[in-house]
Amino acid sequence: DVLNQVERERDQWQRADAVLDALHVGEGSAVADVGSGAGYFGLKIAALVGPEGQVFAVDLRRLSLTFLWIRAVRDGRWNVKVIRGETDNPHLPEDVLDAVLIANTYHEFAEPDPMLDAVRHSLKRGGRLVVLDRGRRTLDPASRGVAHDHHDVPVTVVEARMRSRGFRILNIDEHFIDRPGEDDLWWLLVAVNP
Repeated sequence: DVLNQVERERDQWQRADAVLDALHVGEGSAVADVGSGAGYFGLKIAALVGPEGQVFAVDLRRLSLTFLWIRAVRDGRWNVKVIRGETDNPHLPEDVLDAVLIANTYHEFAEPDPMLDAVRHSLKRGGRLVVLDRGRRTLDPASRGVAHDHHDVPVTVVEARMRSRGFRILNIDEHFIDRPGEDDLWWLLVAVNP
């Protein structure tokens, strides 16, 4: 189907394996995919954590969650739980998650502080938060640290906000995905709930 074709194309450049490695999880882990969409990462995580693990797939859009649920059932991924989040609350259980992924979604957050607080409360001590998003390749020095439009966010802005919410930054790769001819550079930030 069309969705599988789109995802196969995305597999060519998204570096999904490296993103999953950054989560630092395995069989039996509990992981949230915040901004799950139709399940590109969520279904990969479900396979990684196995039947004893659990995936909490959070999105604001009912249609995306419906697609994800159908795909999970079709694939026998009974370890995926879909959750309809709100702009200030992902509705995650507290102190149970080993990792949280926010991929290509942080720039959409209308209220990042309550979202980050909720994510931090959902993580066990030592749990990881991995954020994958994109920022402009060329930044005017005067505008460094300022989000430019609705579809990109500088990693420096996210890093500062995450530190202010109590996360400890483990690693930042500002050139995680560099696709020739595109204005955006994808960055990957890995943090921990200390």
